[in-house]
Amino acid sequence: MFSGFILLGFSVDPQTQILLFMLFLMIYLLTLLGNLVMLLVIRVDPHLHTPMYFFLGLLSFLDICHSSVTLPKMLENLLSESKTIFVESCLAQAFFVFATGGTEARLLAVMAYDRYVAISSPLLYGQVMNNQLCTGLVWGSWGLAFVDAVINILLAVNLDYCEDQTIPHFSCELSSLFHLSCSDTSTNFTLLLCSSVFRYFGTLILIFFSYICIVSTILSISSTSGRSKAFSTCSSHLTAVILFYGSGFLSYLFANLRFLLEMIFPLQYSVITPMLNPLIYSL
Repeated sequence: MFSGFILLGFSVDPQTQILLFMLFLMIYLLTLLGNLVMLLVIRVDPHLHTPMYFFLGLLSFLDICHSSVTLPKMLENLLSESKTIFVESCLAQAFFVFATGGTEARLLAVMAYDRYVAISSPLLYGQVMNNQLCTGLVWGSWGLAFVDAVINILLAVNLDYCEDQTIPHFSCELSSLFHLSCSDTSTNFTLLLCSSVFRYFGTLILIFFSYICIVSTILSISSTSGRSKAFSTCSSHLTAVILFYGSGFLSYLFANLRFLLEMIFPLQYSVITPMLNPLIYSL
């Protein structure tokens, strides 16, 4: 009776797997340490109790969650010969990857709006970005992402799978599961495509328009030092946006390439980016 999948991962060579285990364990520990330190500093320093750092703290929490969904199972499989994952566990992992990734995309859009308000209306910043609005934007980001994930996963729960149980990846993603199904997945693919368009392209458009307004506002500043300071407040967020969306787009662009190339870019946004975000923002 069919009960699970096999996650191929990166290599079948035992020595290479040990080296990869050590590498990814170090990355995971650095991710946890960096983001936990960021959360602690924001928590204990009263000067950082502002909307910008409120959103940054949530981004750190999201990065911890996002990496914890995939990395522990990846580390386990690197030391295991079977590399299996139960269907239920695979669907749960796909759900949380979908939910945390969707929340982060929306949170980056919220942070872009926050930067726009800070630069265009610095004197009214505290009134516009009040606690009620910030809390509503955060709950809205989480809520929309989880509803989106629930709808997609519920539609995938009743799929039947063929004899081929191999997933050429280090984690479970919905698109990979659809390829292994013997059922008609046209509705699943359509729903996933629509969700991805609204989740990534929709938020990217919001970020793009926010930065158009930001650049327009900065160019109207007369002093060079004022323009430089305004640009510097956006540099960290813009870098995080480029890393998150750039790797995501490249992963779909090279989706038809097999094995390593197919996994490099998902590895970037699900493993590397959560480790780099604390460094980017602390600098």
